[in-house]
Amino acid sequence: MITLKNIKKSFNKNPVLHGIDVTVNKGDVLVIVGPSGSGKTTLLRCINYLEKPDEGSISIDNFTIDEKSASKKNILTLRRKTAMVFQHYNLFKNKTVLENIMEGLLVAKKINVAEARLISMDLLRKVGLEEKANDYPTQLSGGQQQRVGIARALALKPSVLLFDEPTSALDPEMVGEVLSIIKNIANEGITMIIVTHEIDFARDVATKVIFMADGVIVEQGAPKDVLVHPKHERTKLFLKRLTPEPEYEI
Repeated sequence: MITLKNIKKSFNKNPVLHGIDVTVNKGDVLVIVGPSGSGKTTLLRCINYLEKPDEGSISIDNFTIDEKSASKKNILTLRRKTAMVFQHYNLFKNKTVLENIMEGLLVAKKINVAEARLISMDLLRKVGLEEKANDYPTQLSGGQQQRVGIARALALKPSVLLFDEPTSALDPEMVGEVLSIIKNIANEGITMIIVTHEIDFARDVATKVIFMADGVIVEQGAPKDVLVHPKHERTKLFLKRLTPEPEYEI
């Protein structure tokens, strides 16, 4: 369903991605882990051309784009196949919770107001925030704002949901509620790519895990293989720093 071939990206002549190849099947939950600065978020942003790769191609469903064919029209086509949930929510502060979710339906999908309202209220029920429909983002906790962001992404019915460190900006007590929502979505068979530092969550929800470091994929495979019994020393070192008493064998 999703194929990334030889994705390369540099900033100010400093290479960040060194030719990444990834395949994601329909219904997969791909979790990308690794230390800060490893290129995880840059790779995620390249998938929907928030960052234009310097080289390589991206295919989603039957549509393929590369740096040579990246016209505005083609980038728009690609982005309509994805929806991103950001670290810092990116909600419109001057719109209510309901209006934030409706916005994409009205503008991108050209759905009428009445239908957009029904869809949006149904999604608010899905993330447990129906009673917050008329509140503004500043009236919500961080966890609640992120749940609105998830509902907004789901509203577009994308081929793939992209999550960029969805809990990194949250207080610890709010992390669980957001991860629970994401897990419920995963159980519905929606294709997702998630960048996260939550290793226990990755073990629980992923169908496939990629460990990245220094702009390359060091190791990939089933969660048990990568996060419980890693083969590469770089992966072992990363996990050991996160778990003082690791569950895998060194």
